[in-house]
Amino acid sequence: MTTAAALWWAVVASGIYHGVNPGMGWPLAVSAALMERDYRNLYKALTALAAGHLLAMAAILFPFTALLVLAEWQTRIQVGAAILVMALGVYLLINRRHPRFLARVPPSRLALWSFLAAMAHGAGLMLVPIYLGICRTVETDAGHAAAGDLMAGNAGTAVTVALAHTAAMTLSGGAIALGVYHWLGLKFLSKGWFNLDVVWALSLIAVGGISLLSLH
Repeated sequence: MTTAAALWWAVVASGIYHGVNPGMGWPLAVSAALMERDYRNLYKALTALAAGHLLAMAAILFPFTALLVLAEWQTRIQVGAAILVMALGVYLLINRRHPRFLARVPPSRLALWSFLAAMAHGAGLMLVPIYLGICRTVETDAGHAAAGDLMAGNAGTAVTVALAHTAAMTLSGGAIALGVYHWLGLKFLSKGWFNLDVVWALSLIAVGGISLLSLH
């Protein structure tokens, strides 16, 4: 498997990981459908959650797209991003409290909640080292090194990464939400909740560490 293929699989795997994690919102989709007793609300909620998550991914990735125009600084940018991801992972290990402001977002604004949750948990930041690695696998000749062309290519990659990640998240989280709604019900939500906070923090540290090691 090539480096580029492995990185793209990492984009999909991180999406599945985020989708399975209850902290990214699939229980809210189940609750919306159960409260209204209408399965269509589950799909509406999943769509809103996906939209918010996609916006959060784009909000994190596009600033790095602009930075990568400085091609000679790419290694330094990747080192800085990796350290930032690892620092957030360490912070989340130390501080286990969930951001209180998420509880103040009304259930009717699931897209906003999803956007804020992804930003607060560093979901988009986790993608940055993977995205930067993908950009490094693209050979850039002298004729393609113009800032406009380089930025356009990186922006296209950022869009594809965000879409692929969000699609994987929505499909995996949606599959669990459908199973809970149709077969397991509210009892599962109250007794079968699983917490991935520690795993999440450790995965941020791991992604940053792998990114640093890949530079050597």
